[in-house]
Amino acid sequence: MLYLLIILIIVLAYILTRLTLLKKEIKRATWQLLALNQNKTAKKIDIVYQDHDFEELAKEINKQIDLTKQAEAVRRSTENELKQAISHISHDIRTPMTSIFGYVQLLESDDISPELKKEYIETVKNSAGRLRILLEDFFELSIIEQADYPLKLEMVRLNAVIVEALFGFYEEFNKKNIDPEIHIPDIDIMMMVDPSAVKRVIENLVVNAIRYSNGHVIIKLEKLDQTAQLRISNTVDNLSENDVNQMFDRFYKADQTRSGDGTGLGLPIAKSLMGKMKGSIHAEFDGKQLTLICEWKL
Repeated sequence: MLYLLIILIIVLAYILTRLTLLKKEIKRATWQLLALNQNKTAKKIDIVYQDHDFEELAKEINKQIDLTKQAEAVRRSTENELKQAISHISHDIRTPMTSIFGYVQLLESDDISPELKKEYIETVKNSAGRLRILLEDFFELSIIEQADYPLKLEMVRLNAVIVEALFGFYEEFNKKNIDPEIHIPDIDIMMMVDPSAVKRVIENLVVNAIRYSNGHVIIKLEKLDQTAQLRISNTVDNLSENDVNQMFDRFYKADQTRSGDGTGLGLPIAKSLMGKMKGSIHAEFDGKQLTLICEWKL
């Protein structure tokens, strides 16, 4: 009987000791979480008392802390991007609007000649056109980036879609005295894509190539083992690696002084559309040649 009593006392002492240590560890973990939530520390919780179940709980809490930190980093990044976008669009809207109001005031004068009046009206029309393009591109990008943006996927000949899109740039190439090298294979490359989205991507990339090329443009479509790859290359001046890294950012322009040459939204629109079609787009830069590469999985 005495032995049973001694064993019972030992068991109770063990249980009480274990409960006391667990309670102390819970309080310690609570203090660590409180300090973390009050931004007094960024350290994840650690435990001193070794208990399998409590270790698993601490591990899951630390995973949640990591997820929270990642979500906060994404939120800050998105917030900064939104602020930059608002800043850029405000600047890009203000420039043509200032021009429009300035020339409208000049047109109200009775002292200007018919020649000057005609010139001012043309300037107002150009500024209004730039403003319209900016707003249309911004609206288009906001629609494309929505999660439920609709795509009309069809099985099409990618060759034919690309050739059809390039036909529309015949006059633009002539105006810039560019004789592009175009390499489109005769073999059919069948893809499940949205034809209008593909054309929009190509239009944006070709416009970029024509706008910033110093005279040489190469357009090449290839069927590789796992992908179909479209490469649009053009020689450029005054381009840096930093420009290449940021050219798919909204409103980014390699030459910020050339505000009339584009909205800075063409490449982001192309990137968003490629993502919607489960494709990819990236840029390579080699000395004086910039190459934009689109890839669709076969």
